[in-house]
Amino acid sequence: MPGHPSAAHPLDEYTEAEIQRLLTEDAHVAEQGITVCRRENALLLTGQVESVQRREEIVRRLQQAYPGVQLECDIAITRAQAPSEAEELS
Repeated sequence: MPGHPSAAHPLDEYTEAEIQRLLTEDAHVAEQGITVCRRENALLLTGQVESVQRREEIVRRLQQAYPGVQLECDIAITRAQAPSEAEELS
């Protein structure tokens, strides 16, 4: 895709906006809870998703769309199902 960063095109706020748009508009991802920010020569992804598979799909799609960009993934997994045992309160 034209305009995507490479070694000749440094990461900037436009790249962050493009990736944020991709995360929200891609029908397979449609994720609004992920934050993208530049960190030196990489992009840091933070937020929470429902499963490991969802996190892997986000990273895979971004790697396909931005093959020359280093991604650092700090996306946490939230527990989407009810706990299997009672929680003890102290």
